[in-house]
Amino acid sequence: MNAVEQEIWSFLHRHLSSIFNQDLETYKATTSVDLGLYEWYITPHRLDGLDFHLFMNEHHRMKEDEAYRYDLLEPRLQVYGDTVIASYTFMLSKGKDGGTTHTMYNESRVLVKTAEGWRVVHAHKSPAWQAPLRPT
Repeated sequence: MNAVEQEIWSFLHRHLSSIFNQDLETYKATTSVDLGLYEWYITPHRLDGLDFHLFMNEHHRMKEDEAYRYDLLEPRLQVYGDTVIASYTFMLSKGKDGGTTHTMYNESRVLVKTAEGWRVVHAHKSPAWQAPLRPT
């Protein structure tokens, strides 16, 4: 892995960790204000801007006895100058005394390098299993 790829993955892990750690300042510092976002499990429509995620992060609380980790399976970077497409299967594991659960989905994030540094400008999530051709 070259220095640019290391920089990008480090940035992306900082960004993703800020979501799960409810670190709103880091999330705002790593996300463009004009973020475009598709989260299929919430709505089949695009969400624009930071307000949606800021609201969710302000009101989401991890259970005290619940630990989490995430893994990026089959990670890939496509670097085009100051624009990067990062794609992977995101696996979230949550553990507590009763056992462990896993949630997976495919994700792409588009990053752009600005004067302030890297920013996530777009994210797209889709099921990590074969979805039906038509809604059932």
